Amino acid sequence: MIPKTNADAPAIALSSLVHRGPGGRWRTEAMRSHATPRLIYITKGQGRITIAGLTNGYGPNNLIFVPAHTVFGIEVGPTVFGQILTLPQNHLGDWPDTAFHLRLMDVHIQKELIGLMEALEKELQSDGDIRAARCHLGLLMIFVERQLKSHPASNGDTRRNSAAARLVARYTSLIAQNFKSDWAVADYATQLNVTPTHLTRICKQSCDRTALELLNDRIYYEACKLLQDTETPIKDVATSLGFQSPAYFTRSFQARSGRTPSAFRKTGGDAHSPQMMRT
Repeated sequence: MIPKTNADAPAIALSSLVHRGPGGRWRTEAMRSHATPRLIYITKGQGRITIAGLTNGYGPNNLIFVPAHTVFGIEVGPTVFGQILTLPQNHLGDWPDTAFHLRLMDVHIQKELIGLMEALEKELQSDGDIRAARCHLGLLMIFVERQLKSHPASNGDTRRNSAAARLVARYTSLIAQNFKSDWAVADYATQLNVTPTHLTRICKQSCDRTALELLNDRIYYEACKLLQDTETPIKDVATSLGFQSPAYFTRSFQARSGRTPSAFRKTGGDAHSPQMMRT
């Protein structure tokens, strides 16, 4: 990740979106959510991205916005390259509160976006100027506003406005808030005033994942992050994610990743099996 120049500056950050191999797939594919928005710019390759429980394909010259506290995951194959821009907290009011997916077909528009991203990247380097970075971020925001006005249908397709998509979005929003609790799918369904069976069916239609798989994927990402990026004791990881015992957490994690938490912490691991964590 490219560091900002001032520890007190807004948390603007730019990182590369690349294929990480089997051991790193969880860092992009597993469902996660963040306290601040993400702007994803795909420059090469194609795949699928799931935002708030709705899956869509993406390709080159796609610009995708993920609002704060929105659950998402993105498939990144060997040919994919892109950038993820972490937007600062104090700019939240300047960006939409809903996801958008712009497919930029005009070559001149593509070049304009590339220029904006390159200028921002330059100022986020260690010898750059955070004040200039903020200015370029403002220009990028204006660019996005203009594109959304030119392509209003890109601010989410008709599927996102359907009753089913709204239900799944509400479900994933609840997951973002409560995944560290011991709630099962039935508890979420109760909050949404639907049956677990109906919730699972709608999730499967929306993103080809069951309600349990979406919940478990969010838990799995957090578990992997804590194991790989911190030194938090495994028993504390289990407790923080709502597990009744470290032993139950270990069995569940191993069923999902094929490795115990301690082995994963040492070597990393892949995420293939959808069966993990809650039942």
